[in-house]
Amino acid sequence: MISQKAKYALRALLALAEAEEGAPVFIADIAESQAIPRKFLEQILLELKHSGIVVSRRGKTGGYLLLRRPEAITFGEVLRIVEGPLAPLPCLSKMAYRRCDDCTDEKACRIRRVFADVAEATRKVLDSTTIADAIASDKTGQVRQSIAG
Repeated sequence: MISQKAKYALRALLALAEAEEGAPVFIADIAESQAIPRKFLEQILLELKHSGIVVSRRGKTGGYLLLRRPEAITFGEVLRIVEGPLAPLPCLSKMAYRRCDDCTDEKACRIRRVFADVAEATRKVLDSTTIADAIASDKTGQVRQSIAG
């Protein structure tokens, strides 16, 4: 299950992607349109800014913009930024591997084998689905033919 923070981050990025290209969006407008508490959104956008996903502009015509095109931002990348590793078990993490405390033999672990398949399928979907795909799904009803089919 993803956190509320991750949902807010994705909703904020979708709102920025749908904004007029090159036009910054005020944080208050994103917060209001996406029903995200403003202070929490500020923290999330700052995290996304430090990760090179968004950029902010100051002043009367300031606000937030995507730093990269929506086609270049995957759900997996965003989730890793705001939540950390995607793996359901620490022994399956590619970025933060840690042997399970109660494990005596990883290769023989039946639980690990099942969750390895879950982790791989999850990574495949999240790392190939972009913000642009989610926006396009509003028109088609499917996120992407290759994933939904």
